[in-house]
Formats: sequence, structure tokens, C-alpha cells
Amino acid sequence: MKRRKRASQPPGPNGADLSADLLAWYDRHRRKLPWRALPGERPDPYRVWLSEIMLQQTTTKAVVPYFARFAARWPSVRALAAAPLEDVLKLWAGLGYYARARHLHACAKAVVERHGGHFPQSQAALAALPGIGPYTAAAIAAIAFDAPAAAVDGNVERVVARLHAVAAELAAAKAEIRRLTARLVPPERAGDFAQALMDLGATICTPKKPACALCPWMGACAARRRGDPETFPLKAPKKEGRLRRGAAFVVVRSDGFVLVRSRPPTGLLGGMTEVPTTQWTHDFDAGAELGPRLGRARPKWRRVGGVVTHTFTHFPLELVVYIADVPAGAAAPRGARWVRHADLRAEALPNVMRKVLSHALG
Repeated sequence: MKRRKRASQPPGPNGADLSADLLAWYDRHRRKLPWRALPGERPDPYRVWLSEIMLQQTTTKAVVPYFARFAARWPSVRALAAAPLEDVLKLWAGLGYYARARHLHACAKAVVERHGGHFPQSQAALAALPGIGPYTAAAIAAIAFDAPAAAVDGNVERVVARLHAVAAELAAAKAEIRRLTARLVPPERAGDFAQALMDLGATICTPKKPACALCPWMGACAARRRGDPETFPLKAPKKEGRLRRGAAFVVVRSDGFVLVRSRPPTGLLGGMTEVPTTQWTHDFDAGAELGPRLGRARPKWRRVGGVVTHTFTHFPLELVVYIADVPAGAAAPRGARWVRHADLRAEALPNVMRKVLSHALG
């Protein structure tokens, strides 16, 4: 009895051909970014590293002006390492995810102290530096040193998951996506390939309404053949953190100074500037809270209408805001200081505190 032949499966995409097609597309359509070396130029590892840290969980549009300010003020890793952390936090204010700024400064110091001011070229040595995880180490190794490293960020995850119609949900699919990406990295032009994948995800293979007709991998893409590219990568339902609430107290001195303090150096918003606040808790009772004491001055607190809302990575926050006026001679409580209202913009204020001050002072 003859065995029935199994239906033949279409061959998978050839990695070398895919890489060549993507690089050809990149040579025509590469984005011009302030940290990216021009064709034929040698990438500056410092600028590559600085941009990659800033781009973590942040859009390119938001990063561009911050990168320009940082690169102008501290044009080398040695200059950044020598800067006070307070100045780094001030220049970072508004970019969010503030632990990155602390790690940025610590990493600059480590590069100077451990490596004589030169970024190491291996992924392992890069990953041993503060604030550099597996993706960032691979990206720097590939882009700055042309090492054959698979740099897999969110854009690359999406592109590769769609190319192969990866059936597993994130985060379980991450290992498989890294393996598939590594198979695509060419032995030459690895840095261009890494940036090409990022550009493809950012401009063509976007989360919604991907421009499949313009994609150099259109013919090989399994998700496009299925007709549902937007469903990839598959994601488990997102768990939302519980709402936390608290109160913020804006104290204005009659000579135009505002009371602020610095948060503890580690933890959420570590080292950043804030107005005095209560703890942020799930069971906050607005009626039970009193503002900070200012020696003999007894502020008369007025509640500002409405609330300030802000969403952190793991939880949403609501703050009620109180404001009080005090005489020019009022002393600052221990751990706090007075800052002239006009100078607040130069402080390391996170976005939530900028919202509080805008809500209270207009």
C-alpha cells in the first residue's frame, strides 16, 4: 500500500535574501536622525549610546530636542561623567522614566573609570555597564561597532513577529523572536541592518495600518499572506495597576518664591524636584491631610478645583492640589527650599509636578 504524500509546505524566506532586500530599501529610505552617522561615516559610540538610552520607551520625536541639548552641553562621555547628577536630571526633566537619567550618569562614570573613556565593543562588556540591558548592548555593539548582534526592540519584535506570524503571545514569544532575528543578521553591515529593521518598524510596519505595499518584505511576510498583520505580535491582556491618590501642596511666598524639595535619590522619580506631597496610596483620605508646617507661619490652605491625573508605567495617579500664600520671611521646612517662580523651569521637575504647578499657578 502506497503512502500518501504530505502536502508540501512553501519554503520559508531565505535570510540572506531578506537581509539584502532590507538593506537595499534602507539605502534608499533611511531616516535622517541627529545621532545617526551619514553613509560612509563612522558612528560615534557615545552618540549611539546616548540616543539608545533616551529612546527607551520614548518616541523619536520626543527624544530629538533632548538629544540635541545633551550633545551640545556634554559632547563626550568624559564631559557627561564630570557633570553633577543634579544638572543631568534638570536637563532630562520632562523626558520621563527618570531612572534612565541616573543610570546614564552612572554609566558615563563607569565608562571613564573602567574603560578609559572608551565604550567597550563586546555585548557582554556593554551589558555590564549601568543602565544597559540586552537590547541596548546589542544595539550599541551592532550600530557603533558593526558587530553581528541581533538588537530586538519593540519595532523589531513587531516586524519579525509579522514576518513569521509568530503564534506565541508576548512575552513568551520574545526568545523565539530573538532567535529568528539573529538568523537574519548579515555578516556585513550589521549596524545598517539593525537600523534598517528599526526604520522599517517605525515607518512601514507600524502598529496600526501597516503600509504593506511599500514593504521590502511584502512577498515573504506570513502575516500579510494571512491578511491580519495588525494582530501581530500577539499580546496577553494588559493588567492595569490600581489607582493611587494623594495630595500636593503648593506654597507661594509673597516675594515670588515657591517651596520645593528633592525626592529620595532612588525609587520612583528618584532625585527629581517636587512640591511637598502626601504618600500616594490606594486608600487616601483627602479630608484627613494637612500641608507642611513652615515654622511660625500657618498657611491657610485653599483646595484648587479638580484633580491632577498622571499615569506611570505601573499605576495611574490622582492628586488633589492645595495652595497657600505665606509671608516673604517664611522659613523652608527641613529638607525643602525656596525657588523663584521664574526659575522653576530650570528645576528637575517631572511631568506630574509640572502638571501640579500649572494646575495651581496657571
